[in-house]
Amino acid sequence: MFKNMTKKQKKLLKRILLAALLTIPCFLIPKKDDALFVAIRAVAFAIPYAVAGYDIVVKAVKNIKNGQIFDENLLMGIATIGAYGLGEFSEAVMVVLLYQAGELFQSLAVANSRRSISELMNIRPDYANLASSDGSYKQVSPESVKVGDTILIKSGEKIPLDCTVLSGESEIDTSSLTGESVPRKAGIGDSLASGCVNISGTLTARVDKLFGESTVSKILEMTENSASRKSKSEAFITKFAKYYTPTVCALALCMAILPTLIMGGGFREHLKSALIFLVVSCPCALVISVPLSFFCGIGCASKNGILIKGANYMEELSKIDTMIFDKTGTLTEGKFKVTDVKCENGFERASLLHLAAGAEFYSDHPIARAVKNECTDIAADKIADASQIIGKGVCAKVDGKEVKVGNVALMSECGLTVDADSNRAETALYVAVDGVYAGVIYVADTVKPDTESALANLKKQGIRKTVMLTGDKKTVGEKIGGKLGIDEIHCELLPADKVEIAEKILDKHKEEHPKTFVAYVGDGINDAPVLSRADIGIAMGGMGSDAAIEAADVVLMDDKPSGLPTAMKIARKTMRIVHQNIVFALTVKIGVMVLTALGFAFAQNMWLAIFADVGVSMLAILNALRTFRIKD
Repeated sequence: MFKNMTKKQKKLLKRILLAALLTIPCFLIPKKDDALFVAIRAVAFAIPYAVAGYDIVVKAVKNIKNGQIFDENLLMGIATIGAYGLGEFSEAVMVVLLYQAGELFQSLAVANSRRSISELMNIRPDYANLASSDGSYKQVSPESVKVGDTILIKSGEKIPLDCTVLSGESEIDTSSLTGESVPRKAGIGDSLASGCVNISGTLTARVDKLFGESTVSKILEMTENSASRKSKSEAFITKFAKYYTPTVCALALCMAILPTLIMGGGFREHLKSALIFLVVSCPCALVISVPLSFFCGIGCASKNGILIKGANYMEELSKIDTMIFDKTGTLTEGKFKVTDVKCENGFERASLLHLAAGAEFYSDHPIARAVKNECTDIAADKIADASQIIGKGVCAKVDGKEVKVGNVALMSECGLTVDADSNRAETALYVAVDGVYAGVIYVADTVKPDTESALANLKKQGIRKTVMLTGDKKTVGEKIGGKLGIDEIHCELLPADKVEIAEKILDKHKEEHPKTFVAYVGDGINDAPVLSRADIGIAMGGMGSDAAIEAADVVLMDDKPSGLPTAMKIARKTMRIVHQNIVFALTVKIGVMVLTALGFAFAQNMWLAIFADVGVSMLAILNALRTFRIKD
């Protein structure tokens, strides 16, 4: 924790140590009622008090001038100066010393909890090696590189922009984004995400996105904005402190004055009780430990390749009991392969694949990529009028021919009747050329290796219901859903259908289970509306579309469903610790404050006040730091 201290933190540490050294000789001065000895002790203790606590008084004065009257600096300033005025010199100095030690500890704890997020911020690339017309490369700002430009990525360099490899082979370290320690291989045709590191070989690549739209930019934006989204617990503490501090100041004033007015005499003792009351009442334990717990939780999540966009989403994530899943790219690999081709009406396999790949040329859908991988000689200048038919397929002019590729509904729209084999589990892509049925291309997807275990772990964690929504045909959806043990399966859905079904599930859930939430997990552009509508939207960040990542509240950077139970475990542990800190701090503080106010002799002690303030704060912080560690 004491590593990588800032200059400010080192300065505070030196002040604390110096003040502590200066305090030691002060205790050697005899405690006599003689005015001379009292004066000597007052001057002696004033030196370490000034060294350790001058900034507390300065901050309190500045805050008063700025209209921020009631804060911990004012409480501590009044309490210690008052104690000093009563002749409690050693107690006043020790309160300041331990308060500053607590402040340093808090600062170090916050810095430590943010470290993984800070490390994440280091993924920002400093430059890009841009290809010039003469074949040379020059270092430029990533912001100045355009889509379609060629860049060189040397061994050991950060990948500056989202790009596709044109030449070369290498291993890519994706740990900064995904938390995955094992490097992955990259070669010609592979997509690379900005922010990752090229480990071995040299690569040339074509830039696919501007820097502002790249993976690294979006992650940095998410990270920077996460702290601004407060949870209900944080909002409660902020509101609580707003009314709490002036209230305790008023109570302390009453404790000092009213007993004297009512009963007469004893003002000194009543004033001391009021000062102790002020020290105890300092809300540091709450205002630091609660946000710190969320910082630690978000930091722990980012270390595991999970980006949670704010503390509010962390809180809601802990209360999920129903999950709705997209299928392709979420539960399955999303890497389709052509398994079979059946030609009709005189078309040949090569010609059919060529025309279908041309129609899918501008589509980034996983199924489209599978078809394009079978035919790599497609030229953009041979394609015209390309468009997407939502929920049905694509169409384009390829080599002057009108080509439509899609499902049975698209063929019916073209006035064509196709023989759909309902027994096949693969996804069927029907192809029409100039209004003539040309054949069908079968593609298949596979379930991700960790999907089954992830769903089983979610059930163990209390996920009551799982739902799968897919545009695939019924045989495909039911086969995969049945294998995974999905409770409810909806197939052959258009994007609008997904939203409609999700709305029904959300409305019914709100009626039957108002204290829990529904999450939607998806990756495609067609998932964005449902991700936005769900209580918690969770997107696959590696393969997921920009729209899905933008709409989501939580992003799994490694695309692994196993990140879901990990995210829930982190969220629930975070909330347990938040609630523990709130209950612990309030119980101790209110208990000691009541005992002090009632005049119990053992509570009329500045050392007890120190424990109730600094001690409780430190214990709460230590408890908050537990959030950063999670056992698998």
